[in-house]
Amino acid sequence: MKEKKLLILDKHQIDQKIDRIAYQLLEDNFDEQEIVIAGIMPRGNYIAERLKNILDKIAPFKSVLMNIEIDKQSSSLKAKTDTDIQICHNKAVVLVDDVLNSGKTLAYGFGVFLDVPLKKLRTVVLVDRNHKSFPVTTDFAGIALSTVLKEHVEVILDEEGKEDAVYLK
Repeated sequence: MKEKKLLILDKHQIDQKIDRIAYQLLEDNFDEQEIVIAGIMPRGNYIAERLKNILDKIAPFKSVLMNIEIDKQSSSLKAKTDTDIQICHNKAVVLVDDVLNSGKTLAYGFGVFLDVPLKKLRTVVLVDRNHKSFPVTTDFAGIALSTVLKEHVEVILDEEGKEDAVYLK
């Protein structure tokens, strides 16, 4: 039996959502000199990269990209960053992921910054599913989607942005 997929967002809609979030980040950080955009791999980093590219064109502040790799299967925080975490010292940090489901990934993402004094920490997700097991909320979301637990949200993000889509399966 063929698996049914319902298209939630197409490439154009994803681009619109990311543009809108970039402008919200601009408003939220207008008085900053520099912000750090930290994308959680494997897809949060693509969204973070796109946000940075838009902000580089529209914002008066500098944005720095950081990638975070989290072991989501671990029962304790195991994470690596591609940049020294101290670049976040006393700066605004934007933590980016593709989907907020239980909140575990974002909670682990917060843990990466626990030992660094930040000016503020904001969260961005493309899809907020509203099934939180952890007390995590998003500051900026592309779309809030009410789903049942057995449904799965599949985010397809191509590095070049050619084959982007969000499906409900």
